[in-house]
Amino acid sequence: MNFKEKFINYCKENQFELNENQLIIADELNNFYLDNFNQNIFLRILKKKKTKISFYLVGDVGVGKTMILDFFFKLLKEKKLRLHFNEFMINFHDFVFKNKDFFNENVIDNFVKDLSKKSKILYFDEFQVTNIVDAMILGKLFKKIFEENIKVIFSSNIKIENLYKDGLQREQFLPFIDILKRYSSEKELLIEEDYRINNKDLKRFLYPLDQSTNFKLNKFFRKLTKDKKQSTKVLDVKGRNLEFKNFYDGVLKLNFDELCNRNFGAEDYIEIAKNSNFIFLEKLPSFNDSNSNQQQRFITFIDIIYEKKIPLMITSQNNLNLIKSSKSLSGAFKRTISRLYELTSLQFN
Repeated sequence: MNFKEKFINYCKENQFELNENQLIIADELNNFYLDNFNQNIFLRILKKKKTKISFYLVGDVGVGKTMILDFFFKLLKEKKLRLHFNEFMINFHDFVFKNKDFFNENVIDNFVKDLSKKSKILYFDEFQVTNIVDAMILGKLFKKIFEENIKVIFSSNIKIENLYKDGLQREQFLPFIDILKRYSSEKELLIEEDYRINNKDLKRFLYPLDQSTNFKLNKFFRKLTKDKKQSTKVLDVKGRNLEFKNFYDGVLKLNFDELCNRNFGAEDYIEIAKNSNFIFLEKLPSFNDSNSNQQQRFITFIDIIYEKKIPLMITSQNNLNLIKSSKSLSGAFKRTISRLYELTSLQFN
């Protein structure tokens, strides 16, 4: 495959800064590809005992994990599937619900068999686990995925051994960590700077909350919705109706309370993302321990729209690098802040 050479050319064509540590990861990805997709049967037999069928790339926010893995994944010719992890687990729970009367105890086996028909390699970007229900079943689910020889690529800010750290009933999550360690080649991308934060072109992140920022947001909103009709958008999420009044043919305008002060979860935000191509979000607050539930919803929302590549315009109480966090979510929120730099940049369209 010679992925390293292709990656170097890709960076040069796009005028991306080349980093030696990224080139080391490029070599590791090339080895992962040769170990798992090399068509030379003799070589595959020789390497079979030490082949890892999962590649787990860990690193701080904004160091280029997604960029390098996206490029690698794009080059793969095999059947593949890239999903936000929340979306993947929603698909699993939907499969369980729809087939509970048919499969009973074998529901995981049947889900994975169905999955293997669609994909030979999965890719989860910015992998993390926050849901106790998911934490309890991941061991069995991924054991079967790996047994079916489905390859998996992860990027994460969290080392395998620290996943779901301090989570509720973490002892039930430990079998998944053991399985992930057994099947994964874990590599760390060490770069000190956050490339997203270095992007200063934040024309779509407006602060503080005053008449000036409100005027700028509404001016751009009118420009984007010119010749579009306002409608009330009703989204059906498993029998629940989510109503949004300021919807203009893919352009959605709402405030923070509408988005995060309601009992929304990943499914709701995925549905919003499916129906939007640009989102205006007003009155983003700072966070503390008293509004950590709203902050967790906001983190989930940003993860999903980043995955779906939906640009944002935001009005905020504070400058982006001065928004505070609750103590329990400070680590995850660091990723959110980094992604907001990109989502509100004019380069992100």
